Amino acid sequence: AEAGVAAPRRRAAPALAEAVRAQLPALALPKADLEVEVDGRAGRDVSFRFAANPGMPLRPLAKVASGGELARAMLALRLVLTEGPPVLVFDEVDAGIGGAAALAVGRSLAALGRDHQVLVVTHLAQVASWAHHQVVVDKVVDGRSTRTTVTPVDGEDRVTELARMLSGKESSTSARDHARELLDEALT
Repeated sequence: AEAGVAAPRRRAAPALAEAVRAQLPALALPKADLEVEVDGRAGRDVSFRFAANPGMPLRPLAKVASGGELARAMLALRLVLTEGPPVLVFDEVDAGIGGAAALAVGRSLAALGRDHQVLVVTHLAQVASWAHHQVVVDKVVDGRSTRTTVTPVDGEDRVTELARMLSGKESSTSARDHARELLDEALT
């Protein structure tokens, strides 16, 4: 029976790779290539081979992808696979992106959030604006001790935090207007 599993896995690998590749352009990896290889006894050894740019050879994803590329490739895989763990954590998913790509990543994470608990560490307001709930994590140095605070933000506090993420100044009128625009887009 074990040997019988290898053949279906090998047949499914190209379709999985194609489906994941189709997600990559929207996640700021427009020219990336990905291949799924199935080897070993009963097809147990599954590897993902990746090239971020044209002309680069496909190599093991874990060895050649940057932190941001790896996070976005895993996000693309999660978008394709419907089953999986109930909690997903993404860190550095926004590395090296901005603008429209950041909005697309935020939108994709929000879509995953319909069926999973998704936790995202981000420094981009475009990504954070898509969150159902946002918290601010701060390091506080008080004399000789250091502690971490976690503060939920919503309403005007959320606008203030997104404005700070956008401009570095929470009182900037244009940044606050932009923060409201991001939230309006994400909520519609």
